[in-house]
Amino acid sequence: MKIIVDTNVVLDVLLKRPSFYQDSFAVFRLIDQERLIGCISASVITDIFYIANKEIKDVETVYQAIENLAGIFSVVPVCESTIASALALRWKDFEDAVQFITAKESNVEYIITRNKADYATSDIPCISPTEFIAYFKEKEEKNE
Repeated sequence: MKIIVDTNVVLDVLLKRPSFYQDSFAVFRLIDQERLIGCISASVITDIFYIANKEIKDVETVYQAIENLAGIFSVVPVCESTIASALALRWKDFEDAVQFITAKESNVEYIITRNKADYATSDIPCISPTEFIAYFKEKEEKNE
């Protein structure tokens, strides 16, 4: 199964956000264990670096975190056609539009995000880390 992980979920793990860390980290663990193919878009990497650096205030720690992300996730490109397609959507949040188009171009099955409302017109299922972990466990139990 191939998924794309939204910026907020990655930041939940990097910044160890108490309310969201556990389930977001569980998604990371499944990817690291190669039970899923996890993707993040190239544009998300720059957003994460900027936000994490503002919070952590240690540029070397942030560089190491980004290197770790690149070792776990497939970083999918954002190119001119991605931007053009995202612009054509005219979504309120352009970053989410880019993420959605990147997901479509990467043929993922799910977008993992805590901002499901931002993807209201998505034809790719958008679910929270908590929902995804429950779904994944149920799916594995059925396959046993």
